[in-house]
Amino acid sequence: MTVPRRTFVTGGAALAAGAALGLPAGLACAQVAIGDMRIDVVSDGNLTLPGGFIFDPMPQDQLLPILEKYGQSPDVLTPPCNVTLMRHGARTVLFDVGSGPDFSPNSGILLASLEALDVSPDDITDIAFTHAHPDHLWGLLDDFDDPLFPTANYMIGKAEWDYWMNPNTVDQIGEARASFAVGAQRRLGMIQDQIAFFDDGDEIMPGVAARATYGHTPGHMALEVRSGTEAVMILGDCIGNDHIAFAKPEWNSGSDQDPETAATTRLSLMDQLAHEQTRVIGYHLSGNGVGYVDKTADGYAFVAEG
Repeated sequence: MTVPRRTFVTGGAALAAGAALGLPAGLACAQVAIGDMRIDVVSDGNLTLPGGFIFDPMPQDQLLPILEKYGQSPDVLTPPCNVTLMRHGARTVLFDVGSGPDFSPNSGILLASLEALDVSPDDITDIAFTHAHPDHLWGLLDDFDDPLFPTANYMIGKAEWDYWMNPNTVDQIGEARASFAVGAQRRLGMIQDQIAFFDDGDEIMPGVAARATYGHTPGHMALEVRSGTEAVMILGDCIGNDHIAFAKPEWNSGSDQDPETAATTRLSLMDQLAHEQTRVIGYHLSGNGVGYVDKTADGYAFVAEG
């Protein structure tokens, strides 16, 4: 299918947790403590997508009853964009940077969300990317196309970097995503002297380990934050929604660049997360994205926290 330009709707991610913290509506966040690490989940707005962007490859006769059960329209998706901020010792870390000002007219409220926590771009010491799709990467630059986080160190999976920086990708990715490749190459190229690479299993900083979750993009990574027996898995988009991805993780999704690999990844990860009862933060999961994976009789379910 041809994917139209994605749009964000700001102000749709206000959470009760954020209200309790005194944050303005639309900038609300959740807090998670892992040992002495403080994690805040803040909003970069909401996507508005045609349902077919995800649902077109799926068996429609089986799909529609599941969507009805979850109260999800088959025509329009409005998932939140949940950005994770971690503060640990001298480090202030962002996992992904939102969409910035160039992806759609209503996108890019991350800076306002950080400001509500008294965090400025100059405070960010490290940025780790799950992958390089626009709503995770394009917030790298400001309105003047200058790097927004001038003192940050950057980290990305080596396979993800190699894919997007390959000059052939723009011709091979397909017309609907060609702008993704152009935008990724331009932005990543501007920080190539400040970026470090990691692979599956690497500890990218104290308490944070990389987990290969390929399929949504060729080098997609989840990041596990752990202190002793406490852990949270920052999913990025390897589990991309809280309805069909849980109910039928084995189904191919139109949002994934390699749908078959992504489905295999989801099944394996869901099984682990449900078995270990690891807390998760999902970039596009409902509310603030914080919760657990629960095994059901015929699939899995997202159990939101709070």
